[in-house]
Amino acid sequence: MAATAAAGLLSLSAVPATAAAGDAPEPDGAGQACTDVKLSGSLPAPPAGMAVRQQVTIGADCKPKLGPARLVAAVGADTGGGAGTAAADAKAAGTRQLKSWSEMYDCCNIRMTGLYTTSTWDTDGNRVTTAATEARQEWNREPWDAGWSLESSSKNADCLTDCAVSHNEAHAEFSYKGVFDTSGDWYANKHHSYVDLNADGTASCRFDVELKHSFIGWNLQRGCS
Repeated sequence: MAATAAAGLLSLSAVPATAAAGDAPEPDGAGQACTDVKLSGSLPAPPAGMAVRQQVTIGADCKPKLGPARLVAAVGADTGGGAGTAAADAKAAGTRQLKSWSEMYDCCNIRMTGLYTTSTWDTDGNRVTTAATEARQEWNREPWDAGWSLESSSKNADCLTDCAVSHNEAHAEFSYKGVFDTSGDWYANKHHSYVDLNADGTASCRFDVELKHSFIGWNLQRGCS
């Protein structure tokens, strides 16, 4: 089963980011500023007890550099926000579980913003009998009551009982006002996570992240377990 999942990683896709250089307010000396970057891609759900992780880095000329998707053991692995996994326990109880994470880091590897989901679903092999997804958000604050802030969040599902497929989504929008930009108008991160839960017990994760302004070296760390 692990071999099948690993083979599936070869089909990962990411929509190239669209970005342009802009005039930055010299927030941190990180170099060239990029505007309106969008990072999109999907990951297959790994076998129970495993996690799949991928990093996308904003490279020269604001172009994304797609890192390899890595299949690792979820127990003891960094699965986003220290979330870990309970997939093996969930399977034993007759309920499947899938976690996803989407985290934006700056060029100093400080996590700025993150969106995390935990989905559980039961299936009889032909239909998803019940499904549920919870979402949480995390963001970096500065010690003088500044930094990133959560502006809005939401989650939705098209079907939660007796479904062929349960499509679940979560959204979070963040703003920044602090030492690197006192106006509060320069930075904005938007995270969108989508999880499809299938009747045969398989699942997939998809991610869209929109960055109002960013810098070379910023990176998105995403995954599911």
